[in-house]
Amino acid sequence: MRHGNKINHLGRKKAHRDALMKNLSNALITNKRITTTLAKAKELRKHIEPLLTKCKTDTTHSRRMLFSYLQDKEIIKELFGNISEKIANRPGGYTRIIKLGFRYSDAAEMAMIELVDFNEVYNTESTDSTKTRRSRRKASSNTVSTEKSQVEASSEAFEEAIAEETITEEVVEQTEVVEDVEEVISETEENTKEEVVTENEVKSDEESEQK
Repeated sequence: MRHGNKINHLGRKKAHRDALMKNLSNALITNKRITTTLAKAKELRKHIEPLLTKCKTDTTHSRRMLFSYLQDKEIIKELFGNISEKIANRPGGYTRIIKLGFRYSDAAEMAMIELVDFNEVYNTESTDSTKTRRSRRKASSNTVSTEKSQVEASSEAFEEAIAEETITEEVVEQTEVVEDVEEVISETEENTKEEVVTENEVKSDEESEQK
C-alpha cells in the first residue's frame, strides 16, 4: 500500500530518478526554460527549489553541496553568478509551471517549467502593477473637474454656433431686402418707359390728325 507515500517514482528506480532530476536541473539552469511532461515538471520543481535557495549563500560548503547534486562546474558558476543575483530578493517560488496540453504521440500531459525572474513578459507587467496608487477621492475630483471643463467647452461651442447662425440669418434677410428693392426699382423704371412711349404715340397721332 502507498499510504502517505507522496513520491512519484516516474516509473524508474532511485538511481535512474536521481540522474533524471540532475539532467533536468542542469537543462533548466542553462536554458532558463524547458518543456517536459507535467509529472516530471512537478518533481523537478520540488527538487530544484531547495538548491536555488542554497545558492543564495555563496560559501564553500554550499558550493560543494550543490556540486554533489549537479556534478557540473559551469552550472555551479551560473547558479552562484547570474541566477543568485536575480533571485536574491525572492523568498521562494523560483519556478513556474505552465500546462501545454497533450502530446500527440502518447497523449501525455505536457508542461513548460521556467525560472520566474528570467521571464521578461511577466516581469514587465509586475513592475507596472507595483506603481503607487492614487486615492479614489482624488480620482473622482479629477474626473469631476474634467467633466466640468468638457461641459463648459461644449456650452461655449454651442453659443458660438448659435451666434454664427444668427449672423448668417441676418445677412440672408438683408440680401433679400436688397433684392426686393432692386426689383421694385426695375419695375418702376419699366412703367415709366411705357408711359413715355404711350405719350409719344398719342402726340404723334394728334399731329397727324391736325395735318
